[in-house]
Amino acid sequence: MIILSQINHKNIVKLLGCCLEVEIPMLVYEFIPNGTLFNFVHGNDGKLIPLTTRLRIARESAEALAYLHSSASPPIIHGDVKSLNILLDHNYVSKVSDFGASRMMSIDETQFITMIQGTLGYLDPEFLLVRQLTANSDVYSFGVVLVELITRKKAIYYDGSSQGKALASSFIEAMKDSRLEEILDDQIMGKENMDVIQEIAELAKECLNMNGDARPTMREVTEKLHMLGGFLQVSSTHHAPEECEALLGESSMSSTLDSVGYHSLENKLGFDVKAGR
Repeated sequence: MIILSQINHKNIVKLLGCCLEVEIPMLVYEFIPNGTLFNFVHGNDGKLIPLTTRLRIARESAEALAYLHSSASPPIIHGDVKSLNILLDHNYVSKVSDFGASRMMSIDETQFITMIQGTLGYLDPEFLLVRQLTANSDVYSFGVVLVELITRKKAIYYDGSSQGKALASSFIEAMKDSRLEEILDDQIMGKENMDVIQEIAELAKECLNMNGDARPTMREVTEKLHMLGGFLQVSSTHHAPEECEALLGESSMSSTLDSVGYHSLENKLGFDVKAGR
C-alpha cells in the first residue's frame, strides 16, 4: 500500500483505497475489465492479436517498469513481472499490477532476499543464485513476457511431452540455432513483419542474458520498443482498421484506433504456473 500510494502512472493500476471493515484489510483498485495479458494471449481460443497490438502492450508495460526503476522516488523493483500481472483496460491499454513482491530501495542499492518470491518460468536465474534483488531481475522477467507475446507460448509450456519446457531456454536455443521462425506464433509471420520481429527477438535475447549487468535497462527497452512500434505502424497503416476490428470485434473503428495503438502518421516515429508465492 505504501508503494502504490507513491505511484502515479497511466500504465500502473491505481490504488483507490483500503477496506478495513473485514478481518483482513483489502486493497481496492480501479476496475480493469479485460482481464490479464496472460488470458488475452493464451486463453482467447486463438483469436487474432495483431503484432502492432502486441508491440504496443509490450511498450506500455515497459514504460511502467521504467517509471518504477527510474522515476519513482525511491526506485521500486516490481519483483514479480509476468503476463498474469499485466492487466488490460477497456481499450486494451496495459496496466502493471500486483506489487506484493515489490521493494523500495535507494539508487544502486541491492537487497538480499531470504525467501524467494516470484513465478516459475519468469524468475531471473541470477537472482536465484545470489538472492540479490535488482532492477535487472525485472528486466529478465519482462524478457520472458516479450517472448510470450511473439510466440504465444506460456512461460512453462508443453509441446506433447509430459515434462514442461521453459520458454526462455527454448527461445534462446532457437535464436542460437537460427530457428526463430520455428517458435514464433504463426499469426505474426507475415513477410512484412519479419524485420521488426527479428529486432524484438534480439531485444528479448538481451533481456534474458544470464549476466544481469549485461542486460539493457527498462528505459533502454522502452526506447527500442517505441522505435520498433513506429516503424511497424508506418509499414502496416493500410491494415490498421482490419486489425483493430479483429482485436475489438467492432464494425466501426473510428473511435478506437488510437486506443489500440494506431496513431496518426505524424506521431508514428516519435520517439498458470505459479511458484514460491
